[in-house]
Amino acid sequence: MSQSVKAAAIAATIAKPHPAADDRLAALRRIVDHCKLFQGADLKRSLAQAAMSLAIYVALVGAMIAFARAGAFGAALLLAPLAGGLLVKIFTIQHDCGHGSYFKSRRANDALGFALSILTFTPYGFWRDAHNRHHAGSGDLDRRGIGAVDTLTVDEYRALPKWERIVYRAYRHPVVMILIGAPFYFFVLQRLPLADAPVFAKTYTGLRMSQIWKSVTALNLALVAVYGGLALALGAGPVALAIIPSVTIAAWVGTWLFFVQHQYENAYWARKPEWTYAEAAIYGSSHFHMPKPLRWLTGNIGLHHIHHLASGIPNYRLPECYRASRDLLALPKMTIRESFKSARLALWDEAQRRMISFSALKAAA
Repeated sequence: MSQSVKAAAIAATIAKPHPAADDRLAALRRIVDHCKLFQGADLKRSLAQAAMSLAIYVALVGAMIAFARAGAFGAALLLAPLAGGLLVKIFTIQHDCGHGSYFKSRRANDALGFALSILTFTPYGFWRDAHNRHHAGSGDLDRRGIGAVDTLTVDEYRALPKWERIVYRAYRHPVVMILIGAPFYFFVLQRLPLADAPVFAKTYTGLRMSQIWKSVTALNLALVAVYGGLALALGAGPVALAIIPSVTIAAWVGTWLFFVQHQYENAYWARKPEWTYAEAAIYGSSHFHMPKPLRWLTGNIGLHHIHHLASGIPNYRLPECYRASRDLLALPKMTIRESFKSARLALWDEAQRRMISFSALKAAA
């Protein structure tokens, strides 16, 4: 979908009658008009950001391999958190390529996106299509599916058989989803062309196998060629010691960011005809406020409400878009400390219009 067509679609959604107050509608219209001004890539800034991020990451990985080859394994592992942080940055660039916002040329976006996928272990085409599905239906209870954190309503959860409730509770546990699930997903599940719904998801939109297998297979072959070649040249052990911890840390950080961007108490979920794209973007996506160094490492993805409204804005323009709007400045922020409260939230309560925990559901029963 072109950015002009998308902007028209957004404008149309906020013009539909729904329960939101007039001042909220007016603010949404101003925000939509404001964000249009910041869409579009700056070639010099895109190239400079990508070159710097890649240079630092490659230097860190090279140093880790050199330390490991010299037997200084502790020194190599000390660099892993920084390398993992740079890999998050690289993932945000791949993410922008998938939205067509990093370069004006689709061919350039796709070429860089695939190249970066070799570092992030994430099949570019598959992830791009799934993620754009997530954007199109974020916060829409009638259009949940691939590309998002699977979320059930209270009524849906109560209607599940006992064993499916157990599966859902396990899936939503932070240890399973973040600590175990994130690295397993990046290293193992993304090597397979999987797009089926979980057993507990009765409302789910996936992707066809024909949209998946080519992307997955292409990346798998590239991974074998690149990392196999490095292992032959520099040793499998040193290469593994550099790559596995870095990707694991990036998977933890990236998955946590993705989780808290839509899973918080006062998030936005609605059914048609009440659901609108603009409200889902601004009120169903968090502003995850972080210290400035972390904002740089995460590609300003904490300004997720702006990104969801206008994915044509490249990551490096999100802060200037934010600072230039009084309406955006007035919206609530989520701090790192506050984000940890989201870990216990697992169900959308349609009656209370808020996310609740399993313990709150049990207490209310």
